[in-house]
Amino acid sequence: MTAPAPSRVDEPSSPRADILERAGELLRALAAPVRIAIVLQLRESQRCVHELVDALDVPQPLVSQHLRILKAAGVVAGERSGREVMYRLVDDHLVEIVVAAVSHAGEEHA
Repeated sequence: MTAPAPSRVDEPSSPRADILERAGELLRALAAPVRIAIVLQLRESQRCVHELVDALDVPQPLVSQHLRILKAAGVVAGERSGREVMYRLVDDHLVEIVVAAVSHAGEEHA
């Protein structure tokens, strides 16, 4: 008989349904290549829309649409600076999720 896998101290064994729902919403918000790229850009520093457009080579309306989705999910926050809005990540935990997913996707799997 094998022993159960050890659980992390900070992870509840049975999260409440509302927590699972919020986690699902968060993962859905991150589940687009452009949004993943935006998160990776913002982990380096806050950026305005035109900087993200230049870095990602994606049309401005598309970047703005993805930023709205990320903002609604609580992933990014925007702060007006003159005529531009500077976007930043709300939480570093999200970067860890995205980096782990990108790293996993780049690994060789049998």
